[in-house]
Amino acid sequence: MTVVPVTSADLDAAEVSWFAALCSDDYEYLGVPDGRLRSSWAHCSSILQEAEAQGFRNILCPSSYQVGQDTLSFVAAGSQVTETINMLAAVRCGEMQPIMLARTIATLDHMLEGRLTVNIISSDFPGEKADSAFRYQRSREVVEILKQAWTRDEINFAGQVYDFKGLTTDPAKPYQTGGPLLYFGGYSPDALELCGEHCDVYLMWPEPKEQIAERMKAVNAVAERYGRTLDYGLRVHVIVRDTEAEAREYADHLTSKLDDELGQLIRERAHDSGSLGVSHQARARELADQFGYVEPHLWTGIGRARSGCGAALVGSADQVLSEIEAYRKMGIRAFIFSGYPHLDECRQFGRLVLPELKTCSLPEVYGRMPEGLPNTPLGAGERR
Repeated sequence: MTVVPVTSADLDAAEVSWFAALCSDDYEYLGVPDGRLRSSWAHCSSILQEAEAQGFRNILCPSSYQVGQDTLSFVAAGSQVTETINMLAAVRCGEMQPIMLARTIATLDHMLEGRLTVNIISSDFPGEKADSAFRYQRSREVVEILKQAWTRDEINFAGQVYDFKGLTTDPAKPYQTGGPLLYFGGYSPDALELCGEHCDVYLMWPEPKEQIAERMKAVNAVAERYGRTLDYGLRVHVIVRDTEAEAREYADHLTSKLDDELGQLIRERAHDSGSLGVSHQARARELADQFGYVEPHLWTGIGRARSGCGAALVGSADQVLSEIEAYRKMGIRAFIFSGYPHLDECRQFGRLVLPELKTCSLPEVYGRMPEGLPNTPLGAGERR
């Protein structure tokens, strides 16, 4: 397997993150709604605070139109009930006018005192069915406008979607010099082009490792054309127990009440259900064995009732740690884990796995500092 060279390859720490189930994605039994686990501020903020207590360094706050809560409102409130954990806010490009979005993100960054990271999303809006190339062009323009707002005194931009001239940026300067780190996921050529030129962390969903390595090589080639380097991240579910048998038993428990027709409806209601990334998750399920395992510890059963990330690492603590180490040797240094129910599995991972990992926050490695203060030496984590 080819190891992709990355800027941070010589660093021995990883950003280990959890998932806030804002988009009504929490179950005891997959596909069976449970009022105790509904997407409410009370429930999701308890996940956020538990993740901080366990020592996770970041938490993904997803975006969904169909169900759940508004991401940026949740992040604003979350900034007031946490002290150390970063928050990875999913931003659907085009949802908000870009200059207003720049101000909103800058405000959140100040509220979090630099604990903000941003996940750039390019999905359709409700009622929209846009061409992939257009969606990524729209996202490209949003990102370029954000960067102008965060780094210049004036915005001047002429694109296919947006056109702004001579707009001042005084209210839009974030706490972090240059703005929050941008995390990005996408498989199409347009997606890779956007990530390679403008983003910082390329996020992938779980597939066989050979395919993940190919994705890393492809986006790395784009980044090299722009004289840049990226970090790489994996978004994956996890079921970890004291023994492999217990973990596999729980995986079976999780899907024991799943109706496959309902699972299909859950998948199809998502706006990204027809994306290239989702099709690769479906392909992994097709390649899996009779028990749903496409690799010895990569179980695809989650994807039977979920669009997007559809597989889980399943095993004992030692086995899950070995899988994480294998990914790290490939060059992956950001991990976004989740499990069902999210609060319980956060504690399981915190008990069995997290104490064995050396963790970091990627903004710390990149040397981000508040506006007006000198940046620390960037070293191996430097962005270009």
